[in-house]
Amino acid sequence: MSALLEVSGVSVSFDGFRAINNLSFTIGAAELRAIIGPNGAGKTTFMDIVTGKTRPDSGTVTFGERAVSLLSLSEAQIARAGVGRKFQRPTVFEDQTVHENLIMALKAGRSPWRVLFWREGQADRDRVAALAGEVGLADALPRKAGELSHGQKQWLEIGMLLAQEPRLLLVDEPAAGMTLAEREHTTRLLVEMAKTRAVVVVEHDMEFVRRLDCKVTVLHEGAVLAEGSLDHVTKNQQVIDVYLGRG
Repeated sequence: MSALLEVSGVSVSFDGFRAINNLSFTIGAAELRAIIGPNGAGKTTFMDIVTGKTRPDSGTVTFGERAVSLLSLSEAQIARAGVGRKFQRPTVFEDQTVHENLIMALKAGRSPWRVLFWREGQADRDRVAALAGEVGLADALPRKAGELSHGQKQWLEIGMLLAQEPRLLLVDEPAAGMTLAEREHTTRLLVEMAKTRAVVVVEHDMEFVRRLDCKVTVLHEGAVLAEGSLDHVTKNQQVIDVYLGRG
């Protein structure tokens, strides 16, 4: 499996605190990966580096078959290159319908010049219907986003990211605040999405990670502490000491 994302020897310090410490790992082109670890382990900083929000002090981050350096690109260029990020709190346009939110996301994925002359056509409406179906909101297209449940807003935001056709999706704690039924739907959605793109899930909830049934990377003090199946990493004594034993 060829690597879509390769993080190699990355370190970054804030005011003398080393948030990421010689971090190295790879993500495959169609892979679901969970990243876990205690608070302060570097999970958010890792996502900030990949999306261009934070510049590391050293190391390389490359993306795609041509191994493009993400460190040389702006946040907007990284997004256009195919890296999408979903934050913990959903950011949807509450006063707009689900359809309108998805149309805006389609439009946002175009160049500024093309947006100027863009008119919604049948192909766009078909794409929106397909995206809504993919995330489980086919029946909610005419509804205002503000009326949706917390879980549905999360799915809408995932749909808005998918509209921009990312090859890598970084998802921050998708299960937080969801009902059991919503969590199950989210699990299925993430697993399905990872069949055609890379999906990296940063999560605290071990039961949710278990449901994802994927490779797990454990971060501690900005470095990879362990990697493998959830069963494998949760038997690792170092992982138990620094993370799981803090119950």
